[in-house]
This record gives sequence, C-alpha cells and structure tokens, in this order.
Amino acid sequence: MTSEQSVEPESSSEEIPASEDTAKPRHAGFAYRLGRGLITPLARLVYRPRIEGRENVPLSGPVIFASNHMSFIDSIAIPVAAPRPVHFLAKSSYFEGAGFQGWMSKTFFESIGAIPVRRGAGQAALDALDLQRQLLDEGLAVALYPEGTRSTDGRLYKGRTGVAFLALQTGAPVVPVGLIGTDKVMPVGAKVPTMSERITVRFGEPLDLSPHGPATSGRARRLATDDIMAAIHALSGQELAGAYNEAPAQGAIEKIKQALPHERR
Repeated sequence: MTSEQSVEPESSSEEIPASEDTAKPRHAGFAYRLGRGLITPLARLVYRPRIEGRENVPLSGPVIFASNHMSFIDSIAIPVAAPRPVHFLAKSSYFEGAGFQGWMSKTFFESIGAIPVRRGAGQAALDALDLQRQLLDEGLAVALYPEGTRSTDGRLYKGRTGVAFLALQTGAPVVPVGLIGTDKVMPVGAKVPTMSERITVRFGEPLDLSPHGPATSGRARRLATDDIMAAIHALSGQELAGAYNEAPAQGAIEKIKQALPHERR
C-alpha cells in the first residue's frame, strides 16, 4: 500500500490499561471467507508467487507475521501465501464510503482480512495496539510491518518496537516474512499491478522473544525488535538503511524531536 494506505497504524510500545470502553475488533466474516476462496487461487494463477517456508507457520494459536513493506500488494501477498487466515488493521474510512464505490472498498478490504480502526497518534495508536492484542488473545493471526510504513527505495529500515511489545506482552510467536518483488509488481505511484513480474514470499521460523525480558522493559523491546528485523533481512536480502523510515521533519520543533534520542515505536 502507499504510505497513506498502510493497513496497520503505527502501534505504541506503551502498555494499554484494561478498559471496559476498549473497542472490540469486528472480525472478518463471510466476505473474508469468500474473498480468500476467490482471491487466493486467482492471485496464485495470475502471479505464480514463489512461496517458501509455509511449514514454519503454526496452524493454530496466536501468531504475529512481521514483514518488510514495499508495496500496496504486500497486504494481499501475505494472506494469499499464508496457510491460515491473517488479519490486518486498515483505516476505518475504507469501510465507511457511500454508494457502490464505498461498498466495493468495504468488501475488498474485508475480503483480505482487514479490520477497521481509527488511525492516528496517541490514544488512536493505543486503541489499534489493543485491537491487535485482542485478536491474538483469541488465538488468531495478525500481520504488521515493523518499519512502520512502506520503503520507497527498496531498503530495509530499522524496526519500531510496537511489534516486539505485542509479542512480549501476549507471548505470541513472531513469524518473520520476507517479501521479494512486490515493489516491481506494483511500484510507487502505480494504479494497478503489472502481471509481468513474480513475487516471492518467504516465511521464516517462529521467533520466541521471551528470553529478552518483559514487555515493560525498553531494552527488551529494542533487542527483540532487532532480532525480528535481522530475521526479516535474512529472508528478504534487502540493503539495510541503518535508519528509521520517517518523513523529513517539518519545522524546527520536529527536527529537534527527531534529533533527540528516544524510542521509535
């Protein structure tokens, strides 16, 4: 997806206190089952994806897929390749449009396992993280991009710690995913994907991050995140950027914030 369309909002690494007002995730239902049954064989027929390591994916229980992110179609490639249903978070506006176009948008995103969420920083980010935690508590699989947003130059950027926090808090194993060629199938700015390229989806062995320590430890989150990104790098073979993938700072205050040491979530 484009950086504006990324299906997962950046998740906070701060723990969310339990609240009776916390929203409940609206599970993908009939549209997802129908979409998975139709889109998966069609996509495999048209794009002939190379799928490696499917045997590494646990077929039951909570799982976090942590992937590199280079294209809009990453969020289609993972559900198509995975041997079990996968849930993403997507902007709620994709589910709220009016008329036929709004219905098409809602149906499409439901068909790829997307769940609506309000995007933004602060409380919105905390709510998104809590929705993902609820899905994992129910034994479902979720997929996130530790880089936070799409890489526009093909390099692999440093991971933010929200994914590690979620894994350490829930105990869910992390399955690293390396996507190769999705940026060629649908490059930045493209309106429709090309059918002349093939993609590769590689699932790595599940990572148990618990030895790093509790989710409340910043050091544990950072070390766990580095392990996740190292596994993704081994699968994708991308050049390492050695920096966070964030938009250029606008104004003096934002430049100061980026210059100061802090934990990128």
